[in-house]
Amino acid sequence: MNRRLLVILMCAFVLAAGASFIVYRVMGTQLNAKARPQTTKVVVAARDLEIGTLIRDTDLKMGEVVGVPPKGALTKVESAVNRGVTSTLYAGEPVFDARLAPVGSGGGLAATIPEGMRACAVKVNDVVGVAGFVLPGMRVDVLISGNPPGAASAEGPKVRTLLQNIAVLSAGANIQKDNEGKPVQVQVVNLLVTPKQAELLSLASNETRIQLVLRNPLDTEFATPPGSAMANLFADPNAPKPAPQRVVARRTPPPVVAKPAEPRIYLIEVMNGATRKQEKFDSPEDNK
Repeated sequence: MNRRLLVILMCAFVLAAGASFIVYRVMGTQLNAKARPQTTKVVVAARDLEIGTLIRDTDLKMGEVVGVPPKGALTKVESAVNRGVTSTLYAGEPVFDARLAPVGSGGGLAATIPEGMRACAVKVNDVVGVAGFVLPGMRVDVLISGNPPGAASAEGPKVRTLLQNIAVLSAGANIQKDNEGKPVQVQVVNLLVTPKQAELLSLASNETRIQLVLRNPLDTEFATPPGSAMANLFADPNAPKPAPQRVVARRTPPPVVAKPAEPRIYLIEVMNGATRKQEKFDSPEDNK
């Protein structure tokens, strides 16, 4: 074969291979770009952040989410620094504005209180605090027991439901759980109540005994229990109920109308010699 022809064929082969490689890379890049989903950078938690934590720069980092960022997610670290956490954030979880306290409110328990609400402290023990299982975020009913003022002593103490479906804001001096995640025996529980409920709860704490009753957070129905007295506990359920008293209507007699008194008549006999004459006169009082 002609040597010159062989060189031309070799050069043509190299150029064709190079062109094919370039086309392959360009087409592959475009295909990968179309197949790769679009991502957006958002602020995520660098570590677990408990309720009340004041966020620092080291607590956050930037992460990527696929597609459009969720509504309310922060895209700048500066937007979350020096704000308190109102709902627990876990490492790698996007930070939402709704789960942080307003700017300038700081951290701690006060930052977790919604506007218009109050945190009312209730002193509890192992029994009142439901054996330590009353934890932040749970819902409870508040029962009170004592002797109502002016009640008959024979009935004994009474118990009634004072408040229902109340959120637990914190339990104990520390609003965090222990390292093992077990319930902690606490002496104080802070309940999230309205100002009016705070007045009732404060009065009940000083004048009665309080019992917290744990309820399902999904159960939001308000019950209407009548309350119970000590006498009801020892009542015989098989005892016959007293027959209802029959009420007899009494007829009111018609009023007695007094008859007018008959006028009194006075008889006067006038004697004039042998002539006698009688005159009749009515009583002067009857003519009035």
